[in-house]
Amino acid sequence: MLDKSLIQAFEDETTISHELCCSFLRLDLLHRVVSGNKLFKLKYYLEEALSNDKRGIVTVGGPHSNHLVASAYAAKQSKLESIGLVRGEEPARMSETLRDCLTYGMELKFTSREIFDATTIDMMQGQYPDHLVIQQGGYGKAGMLGAMDILKIKGTEEFDYILAACGSGTTGAGIIRAAHPNQKVVLISVLKNNFSILDEINALVESPEKNHPDFDVLFDFHLGGYAKKNTTLFKVMNSFHSTHQIPTDFVYTGKLVHGFYQLAKASFFPKKSKILLIHSGGLQGNRSLANNELIY
Repeated sequence: MLDKSLIQAFEDETTISHELCCSFLRLDLLHRVVSGNKLFKLKYYLEEALSNDKRGIVTVGGPHSNHLVASAYAAKQSKLESIGLVRGEEPARMSETLRDCLTYGMELKFTSREIFDATTIDMMQGQYPDHLVIQQGGYGKAGMLGAMDILKIKGTEEFDYILAACGSGTTGAGIIRAAHPNQKVVLISVLKNNFSILDEINALVESPEKNHPDFDVLFDFHLGGYAKKNTTLFKVMNSFHSTHQIPTDFVYTGKLVHGFYQLAKASFFPKKSKILLIHSGGLQGNRSLANNELIY
């Protein structure tokens, strides 16, 4: 059980009605590298690899992937090998994320976008039979079961609404499965027109022994698509940090905050609602930004 101090209350008089109680669950504070939800999503994959005497893990991601660097560090700590299939040709200059992966012992294999997108789990497992394959973003049952543990944190049961950014849908599925019947889960998709995510979430959530709580996936707050950014996003992120001293990243949590403010302005939440936003970490991705785009 984690300390309730991870839940940080905040209020912005210019955008949020005093009749809403809003808090942030600071999963970004749990670990400096295996940041936020990655700590939870990787837990049972690593246990599976160890219990099945695998030599290591193999997983996939882009050159700035939070998942790749977290997997590299977690595998090293578990005394497992790690292989990362990186989307795109090998760059002339490695990103800071990829340099960290190498530091943590991950073997990087660069693949063209076409081959990367066509690579299946079965193909990877056939190529690396002594390794456990982890899908992009930790998608899968083990990742979902780990994400369920997020709502074991003391105090999360007190909220009416739980909001999180949504990429692969793994964390969202775990939160939906673990939420109480009286809680509503709202997921902010960070990908444009990613409507298939509903099927992917439902494929993980479906359980004959439990009717899961109500949830929504909202597709209007991606601000151009995955990892896209603009002045609106940076204005929200900078203002939020100035007011509350909470840093966000431009791929996930910045768009979560943006979506939350838009929903609050539109009276999406009933009066007196208690709302919890989940900080899924990933701040290392901000290293790819120009120095003058964020004030922190």
